[in-house]
Amino acid sequence: MNNFFYVLNGKKIKRFFFVFAAALFAAGVIYVEQGQVTVFSEESAPSAIYSVSTNKKVIALTFDISWGDTRAEPILKVLKEKNVQKATFFLSSPWSKTHPEIVKAIQQQGFEIGSHGHKHTNYSSLSDEEISRQISTAHTILTEVTGQAPKLLRLPNGDFDKRVLKIAANQGYKVIQWDTDSQDWMNKGVQTIVDRVVKKAHPGDIVLLHASDSVKQTQEALPIIIDELRKQGYEFVTVTDLLQEASVQGNEVRDQAWLQEQLEYAAGW
Repeated sequence: MNNFFYVLNGKKIKRFFFVFAAALFAAGVIYVEQGQVTVFSEESAPSAIYSVSTNKKVIALTFDISWGDTRAEPILKVLKEKNVQKATFFLSSPWSKTHPEIVKAIQQQGFEIGSHGHKHTNYSSLSDEEISRQISTAHTILTEVTGQAPKLLRLPNGDFDKRVLKIAANQGYKVIQWDTDSQDWMNKGVQTIVDRVVKKAHPGDIVLLHASDSVKQTQEALPIIIDELRKQGYEFVTVTDLLQEASVQGNEVRDQAWLQEQLEYAAGW
């Protein structure tokens, strides 16, 4: 016990108990189970989807791209070599407009394409009119480039509030987050990326990866991730496939992945 309080200094103790209280509150509001979908959702309000509740070992690998032209093609090559036929790519519209050949390559491999918005900024900081403009501009460009209207939206930086969710829903979008964050953009090492995905993965999971030039180790970690998840019996599907697996219902609390991250942060892990 003394060692525990020796490790946790005063600031960390305060932070830990704050998060612990939040976790207790969440537990009182909702029965937490694996695959919980979250947040800001009421029966009549839109929600952001982090995962779906299912007993089937299905998992969605998702890749965000907002800039650069050196990482996407090697990642596509890995997916082809590993015979992964289903994945979802969230593309920013300016990038898609300037890299139509890579967009075409993504389509030719049969992968699903969602919107990653237009301007890469936090939409919760924008006015309602600007939020609507950003989403609709991206929609127009992506439809022109791909020939198909996207129906899924992953917001830049994963940032949103209730206004953003409502405006996105009014434009026909489902907002897609993630339950397992690879943190590949931090370039902490191949094994770290692999461990974060493989150890946290669960049925109905949505995994966040990137294919922008900011990631330097994803193409090396990806083959291992694919092999390890297959050893566990997982089948790779698109986000849309996942949504068809279960009825998605949200709750006005963050999901278990968020709580776990906050607890780890509080303890300094």
